[in-house]
Amino acid sequence: MTSKTDTDTGRWMLIAGAIAAMLAVAAGAFGSHGLRARLSPEMLTVFETGVRYHFYHALALLACGLAAPRLSGGSVQLAAILFLAGIVAFSGSLYALTISGVRALGVITPFGGTAWIIAWLLFAIAAGKRR
Repeated sequence: MTSKTDTDTGRWMLIAGAIAAMLAVAAGAFGSHGLRARLSPEMLTVFETGVRYHFYHALALLACGLAAPRLSGGSVQLAAILFLAGIVAFSGSLYALTISGVRALGVITPFGGTAWIIAWLLFAIAAGKRR
């Protein structure tokens, strides 16, 4: 049986995941149509990496939202927060790096990757716990 709190927790994750997916599609279109002529092939590849991982983790947020009513809420909620933080840090830093040309922004990228690694671990832990 799911409680209202579990459903509400899942709802914010579904909303965040849907918005993150929409932004990933918009970023991909922007990169493909707006940046292709302005970026070097190397920088376009960096931008596309940001989009790809952005989309993967938007889907992870949706998975968290769908799973939240059935799994231990605390671990799932923290995983979702870290998936979102990873999108901002990893993909956001790659977007900013390619658009601005400031390579120092690449220092932020591994923090996003680390957030995702921890988020996937927390999601696995939540899946393994009994309610």
